[in-house]
Amino acid sequence: MRCEVVAIGTELLLGQIVDTNSSWIGEQLAMFGIDSHFQTKVGDNFDRMEFSIRQALDRSDAVICCGGLGPTQDDITRDVIAHIMGVELARDEAIVDKIRDMFESRGRMMSDNNRRQADIPVGAEPIPHMPGTAPGLYCPVDDKVIYAVPGVPYEMHEMMEAFILPDLQQRSGQTAVIRSRTLRTWGDSESGLAEKLGDRIEHLDGIGNPTLAFLASGIEGIKVRITAKSEDEETAAQILAAEEQFLRNLLGDIVFGIDDETMETVVLDQLRRQGMTLAVAESLTGGVMSSRLSEIDRNLNVFKGAIVSAGHVDAVVGEDRAIAAARRAKETYGTDVGVAAVLPDPSEDQRRGTVYLGIILGGVEYSEHVALPGDRNRLRNYAVISVMNFLRRLLS
Repeated sequence: MRCEVVAIGTELLLGQIVDTNSSWIGEQLAMFGIDSHFQTKVGDNFDRMEFSIRQALDRSDAVICCGGLGPTQDDITRDVIAHIMGVELARDEAIVDKIRDMFESRGRMMSDNNRRQADIPVGAEPIPHMPGTAPGLYCPVDDKVIYAVPGVPYEMHEMMEAFILPDLQQRSGQTAVIRSRTLRTWGDSESGLAEKLGDRIEHLDGIGNPTLAFLASGIEGIKVRITAKSEDEETAAQILAAEEQFLRNLLGDIVFGIDDETMETVVLDQLRRQGMTLAVAESLTGGVMSSRLSEIDRNLNVFKGAIVSAGHVDAVVGEDRAIAAARRAKETYGTDVGVAAVLPDPSEDQRRGTVYLGIILGGVEYSEHVALPGDRNRLRNYAVISVMNFLRRLLS
């Protein structure tokens, strides 16, 4: 079973929007065992869209068109698909009513151009799940199929997960369960991880199940994805659990979490379980650390606050700068833990990218320095992850 993705929108070609939809769809297809060898981006032009979709249909059993289902004049995905099917568009009044209800529930009036979103190619069906005003489309073309989904990510995700992926799996005749788990790591490079896991990858390649893949994620570290295939959910879960434990034993404490866990969620959970509270001092990070923490701990149950100032490290040099800042945060908010990441004093003549990390945990002081890459913005984010990882290791 082969499936292609055609991402539609001139804004994608101009770089005004980054096409994260295609990469997400590709990942989901792989997890469901659906081959996907091509992804195409095309602008809002009838002839070029028709060419791209027909080409995809020639090469594959199914095509997912993403975008171009809105109410404006350049949203012509419906028209192009109808032309390829050799049919007219017909307005579905039930969908018109549904769109109108959505607008009225928000205290707004539906514009006449939104009616266009209810135009369905004859012989096609709207995808039952419709989280926004744009219905998705299921469009049979001989023994093949075109799916059309909105470009709005959360709307597309719901349609993919609830309808398209199960339908593709059924069409492919697959009965196997394919599940994955992603280990989140921090503290090693992609090449370093590849070297550590080289023998394991070679072994798994020989048996074919499970499989491993690396996903570099910038300031979020390196992800190692485990994919298992089995006849039932229970066995797939057992395969994933066994491989996760093997990799944790092999990689050690550079594994900080799984799947959607971030460094901040892991650290806040550790503190919560141990009944501890946290305050941070920010000069280098300029509010980035408190922003990331408060986004998770919105009620400030564990994270109590931040001092954003350069003044708390005056007249101090070396790693003591970070300790002084962490102590001030801890004392100001009366917390169990104080944390800081600061730059060296200019008089220290340290190399560019040097950052001092300081933590006061209970009554004990911990400090270290790291060399981090990037411009000011990247340096701030790397510093946040680094000091959170330092705290994670101390709490483990």
